[in-house]
Amino acid sequence: MRLVQELPGLDGERSITRIGGADLCELLRLSPAALSGLVKRGIAVKMGRDAYDLRETVGNYAEHLRGIASGRGGEAETLTLTGERARLARAQAEAVEMKNAVARGELVPAEEVARGWSDTLRRVRSRILAVPSRVRQAVELEPEAVTLIDRELREALTELGQAADQEEATADAD
Repeated sequence: MRLVQELPGLDGERSITRIGGADLCELLRLSPAALSGLVKRGIAVKMGRDAYDLRETVGNYAEHLRGIASGRGGEAETLTLTGERARLARAQAEAVEMKNAVARGELVPAEEVARGWSDTLRRVRSRILAVPSRVRQAVELEPEAVTLIDRELREALTELGQAADQEEATADAD
């Protein structure tokens, strides 16, 4: 690597150190394409054909890297990476919270809940359908009255089943 030229500053200003593009790429370990990107974003300070202000470019590049590392770089990549890291951290925290809730018994698998409700509703249905015969044994009723009670109970259960199916279909559509 060679410095192209050190120019004295004007009126007591610091001197300017010029460096060629290939040397700057070697110094910063960049590809020429990456250097072009830094020029477009105003990070690398170009002084002319294949000449860059070493002090300003290195200073700007260091600030740029610090900004990216801290997540305040303003670059689209930085925002995306920072956002993705935050999203990943939230997802991991939620996963741990769910595992803890399961371990404490606060959450149960949906299949278990559905199976439990299904068993309970089957027992309720059986008990309701047994009402006419139990009433007939307890009270002397005419067979037509028992048949009427049985039909009314079955119609009520059928209506409840259809209403539940419609609610389930509506919930699935949402």
